[in-house]
Amino acid sequence: MKWFFLLCAVGVEVPASLSLRAGVDNPWLYLVAIVGYPLSFYFLGLVLKSGTPIGVAYGIWGALGVMLTACGGAVLWAEPLTLPIALGLVLLIAGVLLIEFGSQAALKKRAAETVRDAGRINDIHGT
Repeated sequence: MKWFFLLCAVGVEVPASLSLRAGVDNPWLYLVAIVGYPLSFYFLGLVLKSGTPIGVAYGIWGALGVMLTACGGAVLWAEPLTLPIALGLVLLIAGVLLIEFGSQAALKKRAAETVRDAGRINDIHGT
């Protein structure tokens, strides 16, 4: 469910961000941002409640949001999406993946230490 909530958080944040640009010409679209950002934070909170580390959740949320918003701006308003921008987006995603992999490795190490420590306690108490 945490991945579903994370996709929901990104899914409402990106239109909210794009509505800020669209609201320049159509101010009523600011309502999308007014509703979208709190809703995105709500879903992000559910992701954190599921036990996902904040660095991972916020990193993925932010990176996907930046990437999709940049792509949306390019499609909707012909904003530039040059090679350096695309490379920056790739590096951003690569950085978030490294954070995710590092987080998973740390969680596995912590779980192994917990099991090892529980074994030591059982040995001490003779159970």
